[in-house]
Amino acid sequence: SDVCSSDLVKVPELQSHIEEAEAQKTQLGDDLTKHRADRESAKAAMAEATSIREKEAATFAAYKAEADSNIGAINKAVTALTNGMTGGFLQTTQASVLRKLVQAKEDLIDADRQAVMVFLGATSSSDYSPQSGEITGILKEMADTMTKNLNDATDSENQSISAFDGLMAAKTKEVEVATAAIEDKVAQIGRASCRERV
Repeated sequence: SDVCSSDLVKVPELQSHIEEAEAQKTQLGDDLTKHRADRESAKAAMAEATSIREKEAATFAAYKAEADSNIGAINKAVTALTNGMTGGFLQTTQASVLRKLVQAKEDLIDADRQAVMVFLGATSSSDYSPQSGEITGILKEMADTMTKNLNDATDSENQSISAFDGLMAAKTKEVEVATAAIEDKVAQIGRASCRERV
């Protein structure tokens, strides 16, 4: 009789223990699902940010290469004008780059465009009508504007890089925290399963 009564006391305790373990296991499973979703969300944000950053970097690199080429062509023209060696310059690839640039430059005053195009159309034996000082001034102003625009774009690019690095550091930390939480919950689920079987 004593044995039966002691067993009756243990059965409700055991049942309570099993129910507690099952509830804990369910909660841990829900937590595990949330941590996995958080980790996947952070990884997706990192992938999207990386894709955007790569496109921005490629756009900036193309812009910088073109700006450097254009500024270089302008500086060569200014040097040639300053040194009185326009004939040699007019036969270079920089002169060709400068022609295309001046033709495409929308914010250039038509009179300035005309003066530079006359200069660029001159041959070493012909006299071109614009004074070299006028052309030099126009070209220097173009170079200054382009250099300022390039510097602004470089600053913007550096800010984008910094923002990207900050985001990646934060998301990497989120992934690490979620991964640690997942490992912890998996271990807790394992322990709860063992208690459930007891």
